[in-house]
Amino acid sequence: MLKKLGWCVFLVFLFNQQVFAQLPDFTEMVKVNGVAVVNISTTQKAKPEVADGAQKEIPMPEGMPPEMEELFKHFFNNPDGGGNGGGGDTQSLGSGFVISKDGYLLTNHHVVKDADEIIVKFSDRRELTAKLIGSDARTDVAVLKVEAADLPVVTIGDPNKLQVGEWVLAIGSPFGFEQSVTAGIVSAKGRSLPGGNYVPFIQTDVAINPGNSGGPLFNMDGKVVGINSQIYSRTGGFMGLSFSIPMDVVMNVVEQIKTSGKAAHGWLGVQIQDVTRDLAESFGMKKPQGALVSKVIPGSPAEKAQLQIGDIITEFNGLSIEKSGDLPPMVGMTPINNNATLKIIRQGEEKTINFSIGLLPEQVDKIAAAKTEKAKPTNRVGVNVTDLTAEERDLTQVVKDGVLVQNVDKGAAKNAGIQPGDVILRINNEVIHDVAEFEKIVKILPVGKSIAVLVQRRDSPAFLALKIDK
Repeated sequence: MLKKLGWCVFLVFLFNQQVFAQLPDFTEMVKVNGVAVVNISTTQKAKPEVADGAQKEIPMPEGMPPEMEELFKHFFNNPDGGGNGGGGDTQSLGSGFVISKDGYLLTNHHVVKDADEIIVKFSDRRELTAKLIGSDARTDVAVLKVEAADLPVVTIGDPNKLQVGEWVLAIGSPFGFEQSVTAGIVSAKGRSLPGGNYVPFIQTDVAINPGNSGGPLFNMDGKVVGINSQIYSRTGGFMGLSFSIPMDVVMNVVEQIKTSGKAAHGWLGVQIQDVTRDLAESFGMKKPQGALVSKVIPGSPAEKAQLQIGDIITEFNGLSIEKSGDLPPMVGMTPINNNATLKIIRQGEEKTINFSIGLLPEQVDKIAAAKTEKAKPTNRVGVNVTDLTAEERDLTQVVKDGVLVQNVDKGAAKNAGIQPGDVILRINNEVIHDVAEFEKIVKILPVGKSIAVLVQRRDSPAFLALKIDK
């Protein structure tokens, strides 16, 4: 009996040894790279309009579901509770890392945004004042410079070689606890997040908290593959979903900032959305794929290339577009004025379109909501519409055509997601000029088949799938 027990103990020991042998050892990596990771503290002088110490909320993108609005947040928003509530200066903490021996550092744009003073603290307790060389809000990257020499630096890695399931490690200052190390795995690649259209984020389950923002994400070779930037959280703290900016995106921005002081992003000039299963059916596609064009910006490269609303972009420069989120980073990282090629599906036919990459404009579209009055729907889709007045066209930014939705009752329109205040522009690829044309087209819509409906909500057009059951 004792002999059997001894064998069992020995086998358990061997099993544990094998398990432990398979787990990674990060100690050497931390020793080598930890010295190049810094703590960043910023001070923003109190201004009259915000001197009450109130913390501003980060604006969420239009069209985000209500249940998602509080989940996606940049997690550096006064994380140390620096506002004193008495109208004094605001202080906050973040992380960063050194990329050159002569003092260039990287962090997030939102870490140093509006800062009047930036202090960089090194692992040897040195504290140096940093100068902001430049930052880019669209990719959330900032380049800093301190006056120093022979600094320890990180090695930049290739995020394209990362594999889902691979071990990664983060070093930063969560809640001000400097040189904190956390590890996990790559959960997904190429994630598109609200407000981050130009970044194909790396998703990990590495524990990231307020103060980690701007710190490095290392692969198992000890090379930086990303900058920790955002988390998905219901509480403001870590919940297993962290997102990092890939270093190929970062270094593209860094080189532009070091050369010209700012970053320029490529521009096509379309608003796009995913192709759902119902929309794929309405467009005669075998499977959902590509980026569906819901708006072509006047004067844009897309308009010059004669892209049309309803086109489905399936390739950019030979690279496949599976989801709409795949396209913006590809276009954004392409040099301005470069020639590019799109493959599209237009009314069931595949076409190739050539265009020249434009420069992304700085201005942001204004948002206006249409004022509506309720009326009882009388047609088979359960929606009541009116022609637009000049004032309503100005509010909705619809120059011509379209009908304004006043009320939506139970039925096909409500099921499709049509709302009061929407402007219906097209049904089944037919342009809707007025109410009479709308009612005429609605009367002949087939039963049991998904029909693409183009609506404009505030300033954002979108295709919806409408299906009449009976």
